[in-house]
Amino acid sequence: MTPPQRDSSVRENTTAPTRAMRLGVAGPVGTGKSSLIATLCQALSGELRLGVITNDIYTDEDARFLKSAGVLDPERIRPVETGACPHTAIRDDVTANLLAAEDLEADFGPLDLVIIESGGDNLTATFSPALVDAQLFVLDVAGGGDVVRKGGPGIARADLLVINKTDLGQYVGVDVERMAREGREARRGSPVVALSRHDAASIGMLTGWVRDTLAHYRTGEHTPVDPGPMAPHFHAGQGGEGGHQHTHAPANPRRSA
Repeated sequence: MTPPQRDSSVRENTTAPTRAMRLGVAGPVGTGKSSLIATLCQALSGELRLGVITNDIYTDEDARFLKSAGVLDPERIRPVETGACPHTAIRDDVTANLLAAEDLEADFGPLDLVIIESGGDNLTATFSPALVDAQLFVLDVAGGGDVVRKGGPGIARADLLVINKTDLGQYVGVDVERMAREGREARRGSPVVALSRHDAASIGMLTGWVRDTLAHYRTGEHTPVDPGPMAPHFHAGQGGEGGHQHTHAPANPRRSA
C-alpha cells in the first residue's frame, strides 16, 4: 500500500517546548515581589495551571506568605532555602530550583507557568537563562524615584521592568510618570509596567504581558536572554557583622527545551 502523502505546506513545529514556561521575578528586598506573585496568581489561576517557587536564605517566609494569602493550592508553592547568597541559587548553581520546578511538574503537570521568586537582595540580581525562560525585575516607588537611574542588568535588560506600589507615590514624593519614563529610557524602549495591586488597569497590563510572553514561548518563538553578569557586591554577615564582597561569573545560556 502506498503511504499517504503529507501536505508539504503543513510543517510540524519541532521547536515548541514540552514543559511549563518558567518566569523569574527578581528585585531588591521589600519591592513587593511576593505580593506581585500573589496578584498574578489571583488574576491567572482561573485560566492557567500555575506553580510557584520561592527563594529565601534561611527561612520559607515568602512561601508561607503566599500560602496564607490563599492565592493557590498550598502544595503548588514550594520553598527553596538557598543557605547562601540569593544570587547563587538563581545564577551560579541553579540545581535546587531546577529540581523544585521539575518536582512541581511531576506532581501537578501539565503546568502552564512556574513562577520563581528570587531571594531579595540588591540591584544586581538576575536569573540564569538555564533556569528561567523570561524574567521581570521589580522596583518600587518607596525606594525613591531616582533608583531606576542607578541602572544594573535587571533594570536595563530584564524582559520586563515593573515599577511597583505606584499608589504610594504621592505619599513618598515620587513622580510615578517620570520614574516610568526614565525606566523606558534606561531600557531603550523595552516594556515597563507601572503597577498597583489596587489598580485593575495596571494589573491587566502585567497579566497581558505574561499571556503574550507565554504565547510566544508555546510556539517556540521566545528565546531566553541573559541580562548579563552581576556587578561585584557585598554581603553582610549574620547580624550585620563582617561580610564579604564577591562576583558571579556569567551563566551559560540554556538551549531551547
